[in-house]
Amino acid sequence: WVDILQKQLHIYQPQTNRDRIIQLDELVSCVVLRESGGVVLTLQSGFAGFDLDTEQINFLVQPENHPLSNRFNDGKCDPFGRFLAGTMAIDETPRAGALYCLDEHLKIKRLLGDLSISNGIGWSPDYLTMYLIDSPTKNVFAFDYDLDLGNISNRRVVVTIPDELKGYPDGMAIDQEGMIWVALWAGFKVTRWNPHTGELLQSISLPAPNVTSCTFGGLNMNELYITTARKDLDQAALAQYPLAGSVFRLKTDIVGMKNFEFIG
Repeated sequence: WVDILQKQLHIYQPQTNRDRIIQLDELVSCVVLRESGGVVLTLQSGFAGFDLDTEQINFLVQPENHPLSNRFNDGKCDPFGRFLAGTMAIDETPRAGALYCLDEHLKIKRLLGDLSISNGIGWSPDYLTMYLIDSPTKNVFAFDYDLDLGNISNRRVVVTIPDELKGYPDGMAIDQEGMIWVALWAGFKVTRWNPHTGELLQSISLPAPNVTSCTFGGLNMNELYITTARKDLDQAALAQYPLAGSVFRLKTDIVGMKNFEFIG
């Protein structure tokens, strides 16, 4: 996982409880495994390969017309190994972000524009639907997904976070039942939703206000790893919530979808 503002990549080994921290020179927003070895990162300036042994960065591509006032945010690989990642304005200017796709030939294309804070991405178990969060809208969107071409169409809202629940949708994971798990920034929770009905199925409280993302892991893919942030919390809030900024692990009775590696 990454610490965006500290410009750090973390590599955690559950068996030994070892956390390796790699300091980078740019804001780093997400990381995926690379089929040919190492990982691919989204940095402020674009996509970059990273060798975990030598800690050498190899810049791959920058989106055309990607402004210096923007940075990448969340991203994930699709079942064919393409890397989809979205951007946002550093000062959170509305509708300044976009969603990009990096293919196996290291070619980049723009899939969607006018996003404010492009966030959680995931696919349904049959891979025919892609989900995407734009945090300030409080919506989870669904798209028809063309697996052969990596194109999206037929945008619609499948979940809206109600005001009474508090918080804004951030990162997301999907389980094998096709339900979506959404982290709530300023909401103290991870929530599980049915994207077919919009129904809230489960709400899990955490001792940290800003819950940023979640992903399934563990030997049986039934452990939910949950990240949180300390951003925007003053000293009084940090004293009240000392675990803010921690990574949590929750054992569930649900099996998560696998994450895919970048094929390029």
